[in-house]
Amino acid sequence: MTLERWQELRIGAVVTAPGSMAEVETGSWSIQHPVVDMERCVHCMICWIFCPDSCFQVKDGLLVGVDFQHCKGCGICAEECPRKCIEMAEDLP
Repeated sequence: MTLERWQELRIGAVVTAPGSMAEVETGSWSIQHPVVDMERCVHCMICWIFCPDSCFQVKDGLLVGVDFQHCKGCGICAEECPRKCIEMAEDLP
């Protein structure tokens, strides 16, 4: 058996160009989604910084919503939120 070198492997399951994740809607992967308590949120943007899918919507420096088409429900935002104003809710079947 001959092993292929990494340069000879076919591309699969990789991001091949900057910004290409905007074209991939990972929202259907989720079993949970973030719910933000906007009354407790101080718009520190820690959730936006840590989100691997850039699903947090920002306008004029303020958090305004979540793009559920791109959120895969990983929960990193809820874990990193210093004010703990993000909770993960179960998706309905």
